[in-house]
Amino acid sequence: MILDAKVPGGPLAEKWDRHRFECKLVNPANKRKYDIIVVGAGLAGASASASLAELGYNVKTFCLQDSPRRGHSIAAQGGINAAKNYQNDGDSIFRLFYDTIKGGDFRAREANVYRLAQVSNNIIDQCVAQGVPFAREYGGQLANRSFGGAQVSRTFYARGQTGQQLLLGAYAALMRQVRKGKVTMLSRREMLDLVVIDGQARGIVTRNMLTGAIESHAAHAVVLATGGYGNVYFLSTNAMGSNVTAAWRAYKRGAYFANPSFVQIHPTCIPVHGTYQSKLTLMSESLRNDGRVWVPKKPGDKRPPAEIPENERDYYLENKYPSFGNLVPRDVASRNAKEQCDQGKGVGSTGLAVYLDFSEAINRDSAAVITQKYGNLFHMYEKITAANPMHEPMMIFPAVHYTMGGLWVDYNLMSTIPGLFVLGEANFSDHGANRLGASALMQGLADGYFIIPYTIGNYLANISSSPQDASHQAFKQVADEAGAKIHKLLAINGKKTVDEIHRELGLLMWDSCGMARNENGLRKALARIPAIKEEFWQNVTIPGSAQELNQSLERAGRVADFLEFAELMVLDALSRKESCGCHFREESQTEENEAKRDDENYAHVSVWEYTGDGTSPEFHKEPLVFENVQPSQRSYK
Repeated sequence: MILDAKVPGGPLAEKWDRHRFECKLVNPANKRKYDIIVVGAGLAGASASASLAELGYNVKTFCLQDSPRRGHSIAAQGGINAAKNYQNDGDSIFRLFYDTIKGGDFRAREANVYRLAQVSNNIIDQCVAQGVPFAREYGGQLANRSFGGAQVSRTFYARGQTGQQLLLGAYAALMRQVRKGKVTMLSRREMLDLVVIDGQARGIVTRNMLTGAIESHAAHAVVLATGGYGNVYFLSTNAMGSNVTAAWRAYKRGAYFANPSFVQIHPTCIPVHGTYQSKLTLMSESLRNDGRVWVPKKPGDKRPPAEIPENERDYYLENKYPSFGNLVPRDVASRNAKEQCDQGKGVGSTGLAVYLDFSEAINRDSAAVITQKYGNLFHMYEKITAANPMHEPMMIFPAVHYTMGGLWVDYNLMSTIPGLFVLGEANFSDHGANRLGASALMQGLADGYFIIPYTIGNYLANISSSPQDASHQAFKQVADEAGAKIHKLLAINGKKTVDEIHRELGLLMWDSCGMARNENGLRKALARIPAIKEEFWQNVTIPGSAQELNQSLERAGRVADFLEFAELMVLDALSRKESCGCHFREESQTEENEAKRDDENYAHVSVWEYTGDGTSPEFHKEPLVFENVQPSQRSYK
């Protein structure tokens, strides 16, 4: 298959307008004839469901949780980017586009990123109209704050609860359509597989998580908005239910996977403090506006921070990157924190932490002002660590947070399976090798509110509107396969828990395919993963049955997919022998130990095609052509 990104011609700033005009339309009377399945009800899924139903399509929306209000988007804290330029500090659509391309280390498609910047302003207008309570200045204007990777203030926020407030706005829009009968909301359902008929996505098979029933659902098109796969590392900032299953099953049905090894490491997380932990907690990047990052200058200095005088502290980001200081992009901040800890200057009992200190900001602006900005984040930190950031510095360390890789999509957000569209974090399209902070919410809402309503219409206008149902033999076959896999899992009856095996996989992935990578470590991981997979299928224990609420069974199915997906991640990392974003190949670095790209050999998207169990996937490349920005060695100094 030839990878056709379907990027429209013409000047960059005119591509989206031209494409919208050239898209075929479905007239209002015909829209009610089309059924669309949306899997996922976070920001991307809820906004897409609401928008498509508002247009007149019949929508079925599925989510793992008991309510769309519990989608993982709710966990986003710091804000959402837009090029409104309210601060009059030099922002523009092109600058947001440029910062995003540069922040992603020139590994994203220009046209998609520019469109994202274009629609960013519409997102803010939409959300304000929905009643999202963004912070405001004294005169009533929406407030902005700075975020990493930019020298302008473009991040709109609602204290440290931006994701929650945006999701409540999308949820309200979604429930309006549920009330009108245009959306059927099916919660507590897990997608087990995709149904493809005559080469087109025609539905899904799900498991009712309360009863265990295997259900089939047919539609004219399927939209995946199922989030990212950071939990392959076991410890991440993701919700416990976040997984790769929906995307992975689609991959095995013919959807190509792009850049699977591109994973974001967030620099501002509460450090690991015990082997019993099941997840990590994010502290918003917005804290780096007022918090100063430092470590003791002397390796092995274990004095309490208050006893370390100013002249014995190393504010390493401010010293090394004077132009951006503590607001360098996430990959740069994360890599430098690891470097300091590797030199023995890490703090805390494990030595795997650095300080984030607010004392200067508190003295400058007052405790009341800092509490107003970050109060809920400080409270969260204190509840978890029993330490008050008002009185002592936070301790932070990088952790897996977001995944830039995902199913490959073209400009229409359609995968290599016609009729299967992929939105938000589940696709690869906008962030290259590193996502700038406050851009995840922007992409999810851009895809759902302002892109998919046009592009899915163009697809539907070219296919028959005849009713779809689940009586086709393909649905029975897929449902039988899904049921057989569940029974195979339950029949193992081994001695190791799912979490024990998952933890072993996660530690291997963090050590070999995390921030720092080298060929030797990656090859060792590739040799070790099949043994972990065999241990899983021979010795995992899953209590309970398939005909009930069984969270152990749910986790087992997801870990089975992580074990397969991990091999693809490592293969992808091996194939890219350059450093880019947070993906530091030790063989490819500058004299100053910064990431060194290789634009001559790796200016492409790495795209993988499933060729069957037990065989190596086929490798494809989508060349990245830069006509409007010139790739250069990133510098934040």
